[in-house]
Amino acid sequence: MPSSASPASTAAPAGVTLWDIDPAHSSAHFAVRHMMVANVRGEFARITGTVRLDSADVTRSSVEASIDTASINTGEPDRDAHLKSADFLDVQKYPTIEFRSTRVARAGIGELEITGDLTLHGVTRPVLLRVETDDSELKDPYGNVKRGATATTRISRKDFGLEWNVALEAGGFLVGDEVKITLDVELSARTE
Repeated sequence: MPSSASPASTAAPAGVTLWDIDPAHSSAHFAVRHMMVANVRGEFARITGTVRLDSADVTRSSVEASIDTASINTGEPDRDAHLKSADFLDVQKYPTIEFRSTRVARAGIGELEITGDLTLHGVTRPVLLRVETDDSELKDPYGNVKRGATATTRISRKDFGLEWNVALEAGGFLVGDEVKITLDVELSARTE
């Protein structure tokens, strides 16, 4: 599809604009239960990708994103090393987490639901992202057009083959199965 230099431009038929995820101002956060008593939080600091936005018909929009698994950071170097190992993410074998949308739908004012295929640890499964955005576009001090969004989802890590765990003496497991994910992205309008 054609793209335009500015999201406000009418040069693109059907109002299609291309937006790049700004890796310097975007991140993916996660939380998982530890020992069944507390949440451990972390982030992936390097996200890249493209959003094709059709403002006239949001259902014709699409999202592709890639997360660098080696950019994981929980604030604890030993834990990060374990998460990068073959017990968990195996970053040597699986250097990225990929997302490709299959459906985009308006869910309310400032809300979207984006269904897509998430590939993590070599396994691809469908996920639903609930997205909040106010649809506003602003120019930064350098003249670049920006917009932002926050997306949330929950996944079972076992569904993606991340099964390492330790049984606790009192019952339960060291690491919870459900992972809560929040993506905070800043988008830059592509100029070509």
